[in-house]
Amino acid sequence: MVETTLGQPRLPADVPAAPPSTFFIFGGSGDLTKRLLMPALYNLAQEGALDPDFAIVGIDRVERSEEDFRNFLTEAVHELIAASTTGTASIDEAVWTDFVARIGYIAGDFADPHTYDLIGERLAARAKVTGDASAVFYLAVAPRFFGPIAERLGAAGLFREEGRNFRRLVVEKPFGSDLASAKALNAELLKAANEQQIYRIDHFLGKETVQNVMAFRFGNGLFEPIWRREFIDHVQITAAETVGVESRGRFYDATGALRDMVPNHMFQLLAVAAMEPPNSFAADAVRSEKAKVIEAIRYASQEEAVACAVRGQYSAGTVRGKPVSSYRHEPDVAPDSRTETYVALKCRIDNWRWEGVPFYIRTGKSLAVRRTEIAIRFKRAPGVLFRETGAGEMQPNMLVIHVQPDEGISLRFAAKVPGRRVRLSDVNMDFRYTDYFKAAPSTGYETLIYDCLIGDATLFQRADNIEAGWAAVEPLLQGWAGGLGELDAYAAGTSGPASADALLARDGFQWLPLDGGVS
Repeated sequence: MVETTLGQPRLPADVPAAPPSTFFIFGGSGDLTKRLLMPALYNLAQEGALDPDFAIVGIDRVERSEEDFRNFLTEAVHELIAASTTGTASIDEAVWTDFVARIGYIAGDFADPHTYDLIGERLAARAKVTGDASAVFYLAVAPRFFGPIAERLGAAGLFREEGRNFRRLVVEKPFGSDLASAKALNAELLKAANEQQIYRIDHFLGKETVQNVMAFRFGNGLFEPIWRREFIDHVQITAAETVGVESRGRFYDATGALRDMVPNHMFQLLAVAAMEPPNSFAADAVRSEKAKVIEAIRYASQEEAVACAVRGQYSAGTVRGKPVSSYRHEPDVAPDSRTETYVALKCRIDNWRWEGVPFYIRTGKSLAVRRTEIAIRFKRAPGVLFRETGAGEMQPNMLVIHVQPDEGISLRFAAKVPGRRVRLSDVNMDFRYTDYFKAAPSTGYETLIYDCLIGDATLFQRADNIEAGWAAVEPLLQGWAGGLGELDAYAAGTSGPASADALLARDGFQWLPLDGGVS
């Protein structure tokens, strides 16, 4: 990251710093805070995106002083930077010194009303000094705490907004474990706060390439006219990870790949690729179009849903040259577990634009490579013109939007090979963000935190978005729970189970290989 000092912003002149507020982090000592939230907040401070009166308060049950908490975070951030996992190449000590001085700490139990009294006292004291009592409450905690914390914040009057002061709640995933629990959690949150105060976060939506999908589609006259069933034969959405469950065995064994990834991350990627043009970039306009797409994903029965799905579980193998044990031998995983670590789905979107176009989704752990991408395969051009030339079979054009790790866009098209005969060859046109824009590396949370602070909910999920995602996978969850479908093994370090290849093969398609490119 380019080093600057606080007060020398890199923000464009027409982008204001976020207004003053206090950013309360429930779970202040947790991994999410250390690994992502603090580096992201530091990056925002270095950009000049935070008001000089912006403050941070960690809340956790660990008994420690504010000075100890600051030292704890300083040590953690330096360790992460040394390991190059924060999106920050170096740390500006002057910026960090100013930044860490803004950090406070409250030691308290999330279930204890006194904890919320201390929060109120902190805000009241701040209002006397700065005149500001705005607050963001970030729930970097286990899902079982979401509802109770929101309830206690509401009971303490901490969502009450007066004058220009705002109060906002940020909720991490997983947001429920099925449709019923998602509805129950929404109802619980909405008893404490109103919908405009609730920011359900999905860090995939903070990535530049995901945001660029709308700009790419709706800002270019070339693509949107052909972004429909008449020209596209299918879409593939991939989120492949090389890591296993690591230290999350207990959580993951009760969750699985479908619940962990599909109703949130994967369907949000699908929604930005398939949505209709909104009438503006206002939050509700964009989110309404996304909700319509997800609501149009339908399975007629549990049997149809199971027939359109593949689930797998990794066995022992090798990932990036290192041996990996089987999922069932991971810590805190049941030795006879039937939890899936891989899932592939065929989705149909029941609307005029996408009728007859299958959307294939796959996501899994301990795969050959780490990659997230959206691949659009266009219909094959008629080959009659080249039939007598020996040019060979015409290949369809392919557009791939690379979300991570190498953000960019690739387009495959045919070109004539130089020479006296007419021969065709596929060529790739590649755009990479790092080649054209000198954007600083980031964690992906910077945009989302900044948007929350300025009150822009466009990249956050509304209650109906959440519930639509769970409704779409409900027949599959019920079918699996009722004993339908197989659990197929795949070796760690491969592309997933063979049955996932068969899912596409029966429609005459095949997955893009997990080794780069668009071939």
